[in-house]
Amino acid sequence: MHSIVRALRSCGPKLMSFPNVVGVGYGHKHVRGKNTGKDSLVVLVEKKVPVEELSSNQVIPRSMNQCPIDVVEVGEIVALGRTDRQRPARPGLSIGHYKVTAGTFGAVVYDVRTGEPLILSNNHVLANSSNGRDGRAKIGDPILQPGRYDGGTDDDVIARLHRFIPIELEVSEPDCKLASAAQRFLNRVVRRIRRNYEVKIERYSAATNLVDAAVAKPLSRNLISEDILDLGVPRGTSEVVVGQTVRKSGRTSGTNQGEVKVVHATIRVSMGEIGSAVFTDQVLTTSMAQPGDSGSVVVDEYNRVCGLLSAGSQTVSVFARIQNVCEALGVRF
Repeated sequence: MHSIVRALRSCGPKLMSFPNVVGVGYGHKHVRGKNTGKDSLVVLVEKKVPVEELSSNQVIPRSMNQCPIDVVEVGEIVALGRTDRQRPARPGLSIGHYKVTAGTFGAVVYDVRTGEPLILSNNHVLANSSNGRDGRAKIGDPILQPGRYDGGTDDDVIARLHRFIPIELEVSEPDCKLASAAQRFLNRVVRRIRRNYEVKIERYSAATNLVDAAVAKPLSRNLISEDILDLGVPRGTSEVVVGQTVRKSGRTSGTNQGEVKVVHATIRVSMGEIGSAVFTDQVLTTSMAQPGDSGSVVVDEYNRVCGLLSAGSQTVSVFARIQNVCEALGVRF
């Protein structure tokens, strides 16, 4: 191996100058597709071209510095983005319910009852901000990777919505038959007097939320990986304290860190066009996320998961304690 490494240092630049070559390295010599186990200089080419189609100065030699050379076709090597379709899909990538834009695949968790692996993210990423009664989402709905906003189509279904914690809005449309009937009756009366007017009955709720969370069941276990982009496989869970540094890996802003500023917080969060919801027992950090990072898990300095990120502003980010998330969904790391 040492002779190969020395050869790479001395011959690597020259090999990289050959047309069609995209890389060099150390590996084993292959003959007719079989690994001989013999050390070799490996030259990676975008496409293998018949020798007769090359000029003499374009042909890669069989050996250099007395080291055999193995030519391997690898295609064009491009940088993989977090919004690309990837299989297996890793936490940190774009994902979303088929009706939403895109959020982040947070982590792989396991059902405490069955042990099956599940995809963890937010309700508003995997379940379209549903309260379970509004028809915005239902169990079994398709989950796309990447999300619809990032080009995901019906051919990119990676999972099905498996379980979600309802989100209760401060103000919502009534879901009882009596209120709906009253609204229809009042509108019939009003339109006789003012055609351009409409009566709308709204339901005010004092209910609060603990987590914005959901899980999806992958179509196949080999479609997902536990390895979070840039962070690796989580090492259990933990709690946080004020002043602690935490990190996340998300679809939009990648991997970065923040400082815990407030714990046990109650926060009003805008859920877009459907209204706002109040969340309790939340953690606030300095800003470490952007739109599309929702669903990222937050880890401590030992790579233990401490939260599930769901909201933020230009100056702060908000996440739920992971213990609340796991208990509510019936999952574990």
